[in-house]
Amino acid sequence: MFEGKKIIVTGVSSGIGQETAKQLKAQGATVIGVDRNPPSVDLDAFHQVDLMDEAALDALIEELKAVKADGLANIAGVPPTAPVETVVTVNLVALKRLTLGLVDSLADGASIVNLASLAGIGWEGEVAKIKAAEGLDHAGVPAFCAAQEITADTSYFYTKQALVAWTHENRWTWRDRGIRMNAVSPGPVDTPILKDFLETLGERAEEDMKIMDRPGTPTDIAPVVVFLLSDGSVWLRGVNIATDGGMRAHIDATSNGLN
Repeated sequence: MFEGKKIIVTGVSSGIGQETAKQLKAQGATVIGVDRNPPSVDLDAFHQVDLMDEAALDALIEELKAVKADGLANIAGVPPTAPVETVVTVNLVALKRLTLGLVDSLADGASIVNLASLAGIGWEGEVAKIKAAEGLDHAGVPAFCAAQEITADTSYFYTKQALVAWTHENRWTWRDRGIRMNAVSPGPVDTPILKDFLETLGERAEEDMKIMDRPGTPTDIAPVVVFLLSDGSVWLRGVNIATDGGMRAHIDATSNGLN
């Protein structure tokens, strides 16, 4: 399915990113990985970069422009237990900088996939705060977080809400070149950082876990990312796919009195 196609995958050294790379390779893709840690899976190329380092990120963008990739999977991210400024920088600012820096060099018909989260639910109520982040760079993050009152309790939710909104906003931005952007929103996933989410989300997470039959796994999420990178998804534009064992449907149904 991916023979002759080159796909850039960030967060490639663990969890969903690693599984996505494995599945892409199995389907014939040339996979270029990006992570701050070395990978443990076979890749065609790898760039070790800390997304907190703006200069290193800009150098990475210049290197990756030569790839002329057919897809970009923005999977790198940090959990809500990370410092507030790190969460906002890695999960939102660096992701957008990388994407916008590469989009002109992507192949026509390329697919961009953002890994959002069930935590992105309710973005509609945060539009003003989301718009305030337009054009935000690494250096501006501390002042931005202070001005917008983004705290350890809200940082992760905010970044994922902003990412869902950004995906919707760019539904047709590059339509003249056939470039599409979509998102995947997992619920709780059994990865090395699951405990960080449970620690931060507390009672809410405990209740969610009681409702769910089990947490997700990278093998539940990666096929959806791979599908959105494939030619089979060319008519999906600005879509956010809830890949969460039914949690989004449960929230919508119960909040609207269906059960």
